Amino acid sequence: MDASTALSLRLSSLLLGSHPCRSVLEVAEWFGAMQAQDLNSVLWSLGARLSGSSLASVIAETEERTVVRTWPMRGTVHLIPSADAHWMLQLTGVRALAGAAKRREILGLSEETVDKAAQMLGEALAGGRRLTRSECLAALTDGGVAVSGQLGYHLLWYASQLGVTAIAPNRGTEQTFVLLDEWAASRVTYEREEGLAILARRYFQSHGPAPLKDFAGWTGLTMGDCRLGATAAGLVAVDVDGTAMWATPETLDADPVRGWWALPGFDEYMLGYKDRSLMATPAQVAAVIPGGNGVFQSTLVRDGHVMATWKRALGRKAVTITVNPLADFDLSDAQPALERYAAYLDLPMIVKPV
Repeated sequence: MDASTALSLRLSSLLLGSHPCRSVLEVAEWFGAMQAQDLNSVLWSLGARLSGSSLASVIAETEERTVVRTWPMRGTVHLIPSADAHWMLQLTGVRALAGAAKRREILGLSEETVDKAAQMLGEALAGGRRLTRSECLAALTDGGVAVSGQLGYHLLWYASQLGVTAIAPNRGTEQTFVLLDEWAASRVTYEREEGLAILARRYFQSHGPAPLKDFAGWTGLTMGDCRLGATAAGLVAVDVDGTAMWATPETLDADPVRGWWALPGFDEYMLGYKDRSLMATPAQVAAVIPGGNGVFQSTLVRDGHVMATWKRALGRKAVTITVNPLADFDLSDAQPALERYAAYLDLPMIVKPV
C-alpha cells in the first residue's frame, strides 16, 4: 500500500469522511479516548464529526453523563465513555500512578497527604455535589492541606487517577469535578487481556493504518502489551511503503476520503500519532508545534495533508479566523471547511491571512 492510500484510509478511520456517528457518545466510543486537555479543542473535535452540530448541542450532550474527562492514559486528560472510565484507569492509568511517588518527592508531598486529600475530595463531592476547581482547592485548604503552586494540580490529578473524582463540564470558564462513581452510574469491566484487545481495536479502527509504536505512544503501554492487544483484536498487518502498520479489516475496505477540514490543535488527527510524516513535512510539524512545547496549533487539512495553521478570535458579532499558510493553495478552496466551524459557533466569519 502506498502512503497516499494509507492517508486516505486514515481520514475515514478518523471519522472525517461520511460516517454513521450521531452522538457525542458514539464518537467517543469509536475513538476509545480523545485528547481533551483543552476543552474548546475537544468540543470542536466532536463537533467536526457530528453533522449539523453546534457548540451548544455538543456541550448539552456532555451534560448527559455518557462521557467524562479524566486521566486514563499518559497522565493526560482525555474524553472517554463514562462506562469505560474505571477499567481504563485500572489498565492504563496505573502506569502514571507508578511514577507519582517521584513527583510527590519533588513537590514535598507524602503519600499520607495525597491519600488524605483524595478522601477529602470524595467527601466534599458526595451526594451529587459538583464543585469548581477553585471550590475543590478551597475544601482542601479548609482541611489543612496546602494547594499552592503545583500542589493543587497534583492533588486533583491524583484523586482522579485513583478513580475517586473526574472532570465534569465547565461552569462558566472553570472546570468542575464530580465523584466518578456517581457520574458513571453504569460501568463495564474487562479482564486485562480483553481490555488490551478492546483498546487496540478502538485505536486502530479510529487511527489506522498506523504502526504499533504509535499505539504504544497513544496508550503509554509497553510494546509487549500492545502486541498482545493487537493480536487479540483481530487486526490486519499492512505494509505502507515499507513500514509495518496495522488496521482493522473494515478500515481496508473503506472508500477513499478527500476534502478540506479545519481541525483544532489537540485533535486526534495529529495527537493520535507519534509519526506524523504521512500528514506533514518536518517543517510543517515544527510550525504546528512551535518550539516543540506540546502546544499544537489548529490545522487546515486538505486530503489529509497539513496546508496551514489557523487561529480564531471570538468577537461579539463574528469570529475572525487568521490563516497561516504552510503550503501553496487558494484560501477560497478552504472556505467551506472554515464555514463549518463558524456555523458550529453560530457566528458570522471573517477570514484573513497572516
